[in-house]
Amino acid sequence: MKLARFSHGGAAQMGVVRDELVYSTGVADVASWIAAGRPAPGGTGRPLAEVKLLAPIARPGKIFGSGINYVSHKTENPDAVFPTEAGYFSKLPSSVIGPGENIVLPFPEAQADYEVELAVVIGKAGTRISRDRALEHVLGYTVINDVSARAVQFKEPGAQWITHGKGFDTFCPMGPWIALTDEAPDPQRLRVRSYVNGELRQDASTEEMLFPVATLIEYWSKYITLEVGDVLSTGTPAGCGTFRHPPLWLQPGDEVTVEVDAVGKLTNHVRPPAGSPGVRLRLRG
Repeated sequence: MKLARFSHGGAAQMGVVRDELVYSTGVADVASWIAAGRPAPGGTGRPLAEVKLLAPIARPGKIFGSGINYVSHKTENPDAVFPTEAGYFSKLPSSVIGPGENIVLPFPEAQADYEVELAVVIGKAGTRISRDRALEHVLGYTVINDVSARAVQFKEPGAQWITHGKGFDTFCPMGPWIALTDEAPDPQRLRVRSYVNGELRQDASTEEMLFPVATLIEYWSKYITLEVGDVLSTGTPAGCGTFRHPPLWLQPGDEVTVEVDAVGKLTNHVRPPAGSPGVRLRLRG
């Protein structure tokens, strides 16, 4: 089953996607759908082409990201140092956008980059979740483009710059829906890909993860309660623009598509800074 958040002539609602049709469940968000006992959809389905798909979770309570979680990083960056435990960084809830919405560059020199990621949606809250029970807490999976402003992220060592560089408005495209676990029973047997203007940039299997989904959940829940609707993004493989020669930064007008097998495909366009340039960061170097 696939759960989509969509709008049609008004308020947002949750629906079930079947055969290019979406059927309303009568609730507005994932948490309400779970609290209501996961009601079955009713009524007549609407063609997906007639509705606006929204980010499946408008404002997740938490968005965790995993850095350097694919072994292929060594192929593009021989100096990469693999982590010995599953650390995390945060993306901001206000950075979330849905399918078809624009990625807006915060300033022209941002060095914006794309990152396709399998994202986990928590369906049952828990703390100190064991690895062997971790997938029981997963509602399903969605796709995230972990857009990153490398000029800010790499400005100086330290987590504050990672969060800043990855937390700009529009820097967390998410969607197109949530594929429940029956659609993807094994998160380590999926393929992730990214395309810029139709050109394949990333292509890898989630088997390459240094820390599988269950390990990430165990580690992240050790001291932090994972709640319904939290989103855990699991890292990106080799192929980002950063390590290409020369680097390939996202430019206004680019079309970026990220996809995960059995989950879905998410497309967004890149736009220049909106309005006046406003306050820009003073970057070193």
